[in-house]
Amino acid sequence: MMTTHAQRRALGDFGERLAVRYLEQHGLVVLERNWRCARGELDIVAADAGVLVGCEVKTRSSDRFGTPLEAITPDKYARLHRLVQTWANEHARDHDRFRVDVVSVVRQRRGPATVEHLVGVV
Repeated sequence: MMTTHAQRRALGDFGERLAVRYLEQHGLVVLERNWRCARGELDIVAADAGVLVGCEVKTRSSDRFGTPLEAITPDKYARLHRLVQTWANEHARDHDRFRVDVVSVVRQRRGPATVEHLVGVV
């Protein structure tokens, strides 16, 4: 079955809302969503006990073609690290530490969505 752009966007929005709720329930403070600059986009910018966190959210309707986490390449990780530093510089945030997290959301046809939070990816 072919999915439309609107369906993919709706699935992505669902995943981001679920990721925000999950992160907040686990003590992170969401500072911004869908921040964009010339170098790219951060889905979520958050703070976790003084650590600045750039969070990539990957949402899928199944894991038939691999998990959402498998969709992130080493180049993407490197770009996310640069984006977190750029966000901190542009917002005059002096964080000694920062990290990149990934939240994987799989929304199956039946049952609740599954959320997996990978902390501090390299």
